[in-house]
Amino acid sequence: MLNKVPEVTIFFWVIKIMATTVGETAADFLTFKLHWGLTNTTYVMSVLLIITLVFQFKARKYIPSIYWLAVVLISVVGTLITDNLTDHFGVPLVTSTIVFSIVLAITFAAWYASEKTLSIHSIFTTKRETFYWLAILFTFALGTAAGDLVSEDMGLGYWKSGIIFAAVIALVTLAFYKFNMNAVLSFWIAYILTRPLGASIGDFLSQSRHAGGLGLGTTGTSVIFLVIILALVSYLTKTRRDESPLES
Repeated sequence: MLNKVPEVTIFFWVIKIMATTVGETAADFLTFKLHWGLTNTTYVMSVLLIITLVFQFKARKYIPSIYWLAVVLISVVGTLITDNLTDHFGVPLVTSTIVFSIVLAITFAAWYASEKTLSIHSIFTTKRETFYWLAILFTFALGTAAGDLVSEDMGLGYWKSGIIFAAVIALVTLAFYKFNMNAVLSFWIAYILTRPLGASIGDFLSQSRHAGGLGLGTTGTSVIFLVIILALVSYLTKTRRDESPLES
């Protein structure tokens, strides 16, 4: 197989952040706006994710439409996992954040022990792809818990939380470009942090002004970001600008 994930370009990060935003707003839209409830929404989105991952694993190379659909769905499911733990089982966000941090660390440790690398530039075996998507799922669940912990439990609000996460990502970027921070480590730190950043953006745009948002609603926010994601993925499918050199 050729590498199954895109090159890390500006398009990658833009779509990733928008996908995390959709993960937050779409989960709320389906659960509350359409009255599916948390349980039914979790079942439906999990099934859709599994179906999409079947196509992703069967593909022999990176296909933008399948890959990014999987990312959007796994963003929704990751959000729902944390929401279920919080709302149905009463698990505190601090506990969820700690547990998902440990689970993610274990996933990375098992991945490295098996493959001797955590680089996303070498996802060309089924085993590595399995580790990759497990890590992605846990980064979304962790990011949801950490984002809600900072914005809600700590009372900082959505826009302040977004600024904090953006500032930390900026520091990681600076450390990578100016101080030679390890590329794999800086990538995964940024990947984790873009989840709460995207969630903060989504909540700020969708929540009512009374709750500290702009009041665009989950419907409007989800539609806007999905349209942008679709446009970018269509562009990448046509231009192949995010494929690795060996695939072009």
